[in-house]
Amino acid sequence: MVLGSNAPWWAILLCLLAAVVLPTLIGLERQVNNKSAGMRTHALVGLGAALFMVVSKYGFSDVLDANLVVLDPSRVAAQIVTGIGFIGAGLVFVRRNKVRGLTTASSIWLTAAVGSAAGAGLVLPAAFVTGAYFLVVVVYARIIARLRMSGRRYHALQVTYEDGTGALREILQRCTSLGFQIQGFSTQPLDHSGNGVLGRGVNEENSPNGANLVEVELEIEGLAPRGTLLQELSTLTTIKAISFDDENE
Repeated sequence: MVLGSNAPWWAILLCLLAAVVLPTLIGLERQVNNKSAGMRTHALVGLGAALFMVVSKYGFSDVLDANLVVLDPSRVAAQIVTGIGFIGAGLVFVRRNKVRGLTTASSIWLTAAVGSAAGAGLVLPAAFVTGAYFLVVVVYARIIARLRMSGRRYHALQVTYEDGTGALREILQRCTSLGFQIQGFSTQPLDHSGNGVLGRGVNEENSPNGANLVEVELEIEGLAPRGTLLQELSTLTTIKAISFDDENE
């Protein structure tokens, strides 16, 4: 579907709807994997890019003159490509020489393209690219894992545990017993004010008798699946929360 210069309002709204639905599907995959940009971010980026394209194509029809005023809608698309780089750059960072956030930044960049295409009336190409996105992030990841092309894998692991119970020693031992190398770790105490991890599901009910909670962030590397590590750490009764924050999935 390609809209002409005199497209009806309902066709424009249909394009904007596609610019919400398709990016939301991309954001859902990021959300499920606990990435920094999820459904809301992707939906807003796609819808905003689509609206820019709609304004560029149809917003100046009252001032156009065949001999005096000529507009180039492609100029807006070029500016979207440039502007979306600021969001993508904010999602990429380096920790201990490991570049992280590239996949999420790439998904934001692709979402802007999907939204721009939908806003321009190219709904079928936008849908095709959305499907291709899932092919790349889901199927390719499984192929790489099966062929072990990625070799040793890096993980950032956050664990919340009760202080004074020897849990940190147990956590480190469980990691090394599975073949993971500890690249580094840092700890910070938590209170019951709802800040930090407490706001993500650790609360008074999870820490009976007012036990002090500590969060440790570990940077580990190894070949074992992270699901195996998660299962191993879950057997420790002093651990209250476990989460991964990496770009391996």
